[in-house]
Amino acid sequence: MKDRENIPKATIERLPLYYRCLDKMDTFEDVDVVSSKDLGGKLDIPSTQVRKDLSYYGEFGRRGVGYNVNELKKSVGKILGVDKMWPAVLVGAGNLGHALVNYRSFSMMGFEITHVLDNDPAKIGNVINERKIEDFNKITKITAENDIKLGVIAVPAEAAQAVADKMIESGIKAIWNFAPTRLRVPDEIEVKNEDLAVGIVSLIYHLSWQEEMEAKGE
Repeated sequence: MKDRENIPKATIERLPLYYRCLDKMDTFEDVDVVSSKDLGGKLDIPSTQVRKDLSYYGEFGRRGVGYNVNELKKSVGKILGVDKMWPAVLVGAGNLGHALVNYRSFSMMGFEITHVLDNDPAKIGNVINERKIEDFNKITKITAENDIKLGVIAVPAEAAQAVADKMIESGIKAIWNFAPTRLRVPDEIEVKNEDLAVGIVSLIYHLSWQEEMEAKGE
């Protein structure tokens, strides 16, 4: 396997797509062997790209035969780190926080929100999907006792940076940020931003453009 820092970002971003597709085939479609052409076809990715992506991590499958679905799923899962469960702490017990905690498919990807925190006294002590909402001020104790390295931010934009700072101070190494703002973090901290507003505006832009073209008769 090549050094991870030399693997293209696009390849890394496609790995979860391969894993999810392989899991579906293995679990629901009862498929034993798949070719790079068939795997790529399900994801609209050229077979040559599938083979190139996987080659960064080793030799899988046999030429002319294909890949054993279950074995490749396990290998890709190990590469991604989803072969074990990663606990996470979520800060922000609003509507979005509730939705994230209740989303059951995270566990398939090795991710589980084990603790929910908030600073609102009216929310602390309530329960979301069997998880008691705890005081945000306890984050350092919670992350240390439970060896948590993943943090999820689901608070308003104006509070996000302070939450991120406290997370990092508490030992969090990777942050999934749902607040509509860019966080300032040290280089060693990994951040994935999910700006929901940008996503929906992008969709509306395309719809607006289509309507404009239709109005012009184009």
